[in-house]
Formats: sequence, structure tokens, C-alpha cells
Amino acid sequence: MEIIFWLSAFIIFYTFIGYGILLYFLVKCKRFISGKQPMVAIDANSLPTCTLIIAAYNEQEYMHDKIANTLQLTYPEDKLEIIFVTDGSTDRTPDIVAEYPRIKLLHSASRKGKINAVHRAIEQVSSDVIVFTDANTFLNADALEIICRHYQNTRVGAVAGEKRVFSGKEADASSAGEGFYWKYESALKKWDSELNSVVGAAGELFSIRRSLYQPVGSDVILDDFMISMLIAMRGYKIVYEPDAYAMENASADVKEELKRKIRIAAGGLQSIAKLLPLLNVFKYGTLSLQYISHRVLRWTITPLLLVVIFVVNLLLVSQDTSSVYTLILILQVIFYISAFTGFLLEKKQIKIKVLFIPYYFCVMNYAVFRGIFRYYANKQSATWEKSKRKDSGKI
Repeated sequence: MEIIFWLSAFIIFYTFIGYGILLYFLVKCKRFISGKQPMVAIDANSLPTCTLIIAAYNEQEYMHDKIANTLQLTYPEDKLEIIFVTDGSTDRTPDIVAEYPRIKLLHSASRKGKINAVHRAIEQVSSDVIVFTDANTFLNADALEIICRHYQNTRVGAVAGEKRVFSGKEADASSAGEGFYWKYESALKKWDSELNSVVGAAGELFSIRRSLYQPVGSDVILDDFMISMLIAMRGYKIVYEPDAYAMENASADVKEELKRKIRIAAGGLQSIAKLLPLLNVFKYGTLSLQYISHRVLRWTITPLLLVVIFVVNLLLVSQDTSSVYTLILILQVIFYISAFTGFLLEKKQIKIKVLFIPYYFCVMNYAVFRGIFRYYANKQSATWEKSKRKDSGKI
């Protein structure tokens, strides 16, 4: 039991904290040996042609603001094409887009899922680079220029922007927890990128070389992750660019965030099944190590080990093995009590951010269990109902 306990403890620590420490150390070593890579300057003449694709399904409440934000983006106009694809929308989303002659509207009455809509749009693209972003996110004005400058490096196959979650003074568990999570994720992605390559891109803002695009199946749940990882598996680098960011509000509440996380967990397991060759460290080297450490462990064994270590800890304490196990059990109990307290405070709308973080952590890992069940039960469709977000006026 002691072997199971310490092995579980090591994997849990490595997954959530240890990998970050290892990354930081490796990046420091790389900087010492080869120096920090200089930033590529923005030169309008050397920027590639670019197409911005926004998939929008029933997003009429965001459309005018999203379009205004999009038209304010700085990029040579003769090198930029903007496409909104609104397939399946039953509200005024396509009508609103049609009001703007600068934007190309693609609309089909049938709803076949985001990836089918995106693939249909890509078939009409001839630019060097494609940038994807969501309809309910807002980009900083120079995001496209900052992203596209990286394509001067022929080794770069994709560039991922940063997702930022609005979390103000009135933040509840969903916004405080999600905001903290994405800040930590951003740090890991920055180090992943500097060491070798980001492990996948988030759909809020990412880009690819048009020539490297490989269509993924219509059943794929995490299409953004799969598209970017297929490029990385071909030996190209995915750069993380935090100065190009997409801002969005947090989920409306924890229930909505849980729905989103369950879908991501189901999609994560599906991605692992579809990317099995990437588990071969001998073939993919550093990329494989990053993938296993940053994604696979989180989406598979680590949430289960959180349960295992608690049960085994109880058994070890009952045998009076060592005071160390008693201390660790007390710390675990305090953590879960804090999470439960955060849950109760959320229900009463009492906002204490420090307790929302352990609550969000537990929700995130619970979502993995639900996602695994949903994946094996074949109950997670690539087409899904989007999670509700907080009032858009808060961004």
C-alpha cells in the first residue's frame, strides 16, 4: 500500500506541479546554453496573406460587437480576408454578418457541427495562413500581426494565442477558478513553446499554415487540438504567443463550466485514442514527453489517483504506519473541506476567491470521470449546445 501511495502521490504532484517545475528548469538550461530567442519584428511587407475564420452558431447577441472588434484589427487590408461561417444558425446571426460588405458570409441552413463548417470555409481559402477565433471572444487590435510574424520561420507550422478569462471583483467560482486555471496554463504553454512546441492549441485563437491543414473527422470533439497536433507530429513547431490574446467571459456558473469541461474530457480521451502513435517517446521525443505530461495524465489516470491516494491514505493511517501519513491525510481533508466550503459559498453567492480554487480543481477532475463515461457510452457528439457565459458587457 505504501508503494501505491507514494507512486500515486508522485504522479499527482508531477501532473499538476512537478511538470511545471521541470519545464521551468529545462527552459532555464536552454536559455543558458543557447540564449533567449530574439523576438521577430513586425514588418508589414513580410507578413503573409491571412484569412480570419469565425464560426458562429446563434451568436446574435455578440455579432455587432464581434464584427466591430474584427474590423478594428490591424493588418494590411490587401493581405486579409475575413470569413464568418454561420451554418445552422436560426437567429439573426447570418443577417447581421450580411450587413457588412467587408466580410464574406458562408451560411448553410443545415447544422453539421463546427468542424464541418470550418472545413467548408477552408476549402475556399487560398491565403498562406488561416487564423481561427470564436464568435464570443474579442481580440487585441494587433493580434493578427503578432501571430503572423512568426511564420517568417519556416519551422513554425501553427501559432496559438492566449485565452484570457475575465475575472473581476465580483468573480464567482467559475470565473475565479477558470481565470486562475488559465493563468497557470498560460505559463505552462509559454515554457512548452520555448522548450520545443505547445501541446495543442485552443480554439479561442490559433492559426496554421494553410498548406499544412489536414481535415479531421466530423466526429472529432476537440478539432482545434487535433488540427494543431497533427501539424506538430509532422515535425513543425507550434508557437505560443501570449501577446495575441482572446478575451472572453467565464462560464455563467459552475454548472455551465462543468458541462464544458465534461465535453473537453471526452474529447481529450478521443484525441488520445486517435493520436496513439504520439505516445511513442522514441519516435517523437520531447513532443511525446510534453504531450504525456501536459495532456494524457490529466485526461486519464491522475483524476483516478486522487481517489486512490485518499482511500489508501485512510488505510495507512488506520494501521498507524507513520505520523507522515496522518499529516498528509489531514492536509487532504482540509483541501476537500475547503472545496466543499467553496461549493456552499457558491450556492449562497458569497464570494471568497481563495476557496473557489480548490472547488474548481475538484470540479475539473470530476469532469474527467464524467467525460470518460460519456466517451465510452458514445454520448458526446461533436455538435453540442454551447455553454452560457456571463454578461458580455463585463469584458
